[in-house]
Amino acid sequence: MSAHSDQQRAEYLERAIGLAVLNVSQGGGPFGAVVVTPDGSVHEGVNRVTRDNDPTAHAEVVAIRRAAAEYGRFDLTGSVLYTSCEPCPLCLSATLWARIGHVYYAADRHGAARAGFDDALFYEYFAGQRPELLPVEQSPLAGSDSPFEAWRAHKGRTKY
Repeated sequence: MSAHSDQQRAEYLERAIGLAVLNVSQGGGPFGAVVVTPDGSVHEGVNRVTRDNDPTAHAEVVAIRRAAAEYGRFDLTGSVLYTSCEPCPLCLSATLWARIGHVYYAADRHGAARAGFDDALFYEYFAGQRPELLPVEQSPLAGSDSPFEAWRAHKGRTKY
């Protein structure tokens, strides 16, 4: 799918930007996203964080959820994500888990920061520069691996 022409890329990015602008007028955040699956289907998403009180409802995540549901699979290999703004670490992680093959974005994180959406701390955290933001530590117990043992033993599991 990354073989979209420059004109198609521009059209999908313009669509994502248009979704973002419309979402602002409807009380949502200024972010829009489009996932194009290998069959050519287009799946849209807008930022619904404040509307749904869901901190994970970023435009890219919403578009990925819709694409997976409508495409009928959680593995979106061969799909392309177009987004109005550079994806934050949450959205990049969701994109990786969805196995999306390529991302195109319009505005960057610096433009988002100028509008008050400064994800710089999160980028710093994942770069290992700000571990104090969220201490994460292992606390192993006897049986910690039981869920994995059950998974390995379950013959009907769906691999991913």
